[in-house]
Amino acid sequence: MRAALVGVDFGDGDFAASLEELALLARSAGAEPITTITGRRGSPDAALFVGSGKAEEIGHAVSDHQLELVIFNHALSPAQQRNLEKVLKVRVLDRTSLILDIFAQRAQSHEGKLQVELAQLQHLATRLVRGWTHLERQKGGIGLRGPGETQLETDRRLIGERVKMLRARLDKLRKQHATQRRARGRSHTFSVSLVGYTNAGKSTLFNSMTKAGVYAANQLFATLDTTSRRIYLGEEVGNVVISDTVGFVRELPHQLVAAFRATLEETIHADLLLHVVDAASPVRMEQIAAVNGVLADIGADHIPQILVWNKIDMAELAPALERGEDGGVARVFISAQKGQGLDLLRAAIVEAAQAHRKAARGGDDRLELPDTETDLSHHGAH
Repeated sequence: MRAALVGVDFGDGDFAASLEELALLARSAGAEPITTITGRRGSPDAALFVGSGKAEEIGHAVSDHQLELVIFNHALSPAQQRNLEKVLKVRVLDRTSLILDIFAQRAQSHEGKLQVELAQLQHLATRLVRGWTHLERQKGGIGLRGPGETQLETDRRLIGERVKMLRARLDKLRKQHATQRRARGRSHTFSVSLVGYTNAGKSTLFNSMTKAGVYAANQLFATLDTTSRRIYLGEEVGNVVISDTVGFVRELPHQLVAAFRATLEETIHADLLLHVVDAASPVRMEQIAAVNGVLADIGADHIPQILVWNKIDMAELAPALERGEDGGVARVFISAQKGQGLDLLRAAIVEAAQAHRKAARGGDDRLELPDTETDLSHHGAH
């Protein structure tokens, strides 16, 4: 689908990087960005988000390039989206809908699909304008309206019922996961979760550490379901469970953070987080902050964390291991693709597992776990 990308610079953050991310998101969703239109404003226009002059410019681009889609790098209100579609005469998507669409295409597991549908319904519930084709199919259309209900009210009620049903199913799955985790906990398997910004190379690292063959592609959100594998790290530690998780992204729509809580909950119950960073990205510090923000949202900011600077081959860095002020490993520099520095990373995991075991045995020693969060402020400007 040929698309125009639209970004408005409100003067906050790295505008160029966020437009680049939009182009990658658009391609991940299967759109082909043909042209990018930018503007500057103090604040969004209430009716069209962009001013009427800019809307006209977008309209000309649509007819000149025969585009089928306009994608905004922002969240649009339902009214703004409707008004823009009237003016531009093509489909208009905002960043939230675009991310939801990618999630819908990528979800593989039963749970992933349920979560995506829940997020989509919650997003769409605020924009009930058009016919609900997929609900029509479920309800057979006629004969379901309550006394005096308009079609809109019926749709709202049906969405409400479907949302309730999805939530109940997800709760049930969550309980099953908790049971599986308790079984893992009882066997005292040290668990490690890979977290990081989308496209930082988590799945590639997961594959090279576990030889699992999880789908890894240079696309945003290539992985949407948590995959766990055991790896053996020598006699002193034994088996360790490593989980690959969904990538984080700046301004992840709230419905998605909520809907993906269950996927991310695997992260909360890890003993160690490997926070994978794209060392070659110019906005890596902002990405680290975005990931730590989401971890705080889901209550996982207390878990010991090692920063894994990946793609050092592209950033022209050498494999290395750095310690924080407490003597614990704070950062490891690797290339998952080239296999550089993986031995250092394994050693770091072994050390963390031993520290964890010692703390667990000593009861209150738990507080002495290496806490790399505090080091970030001192070493963040690396």
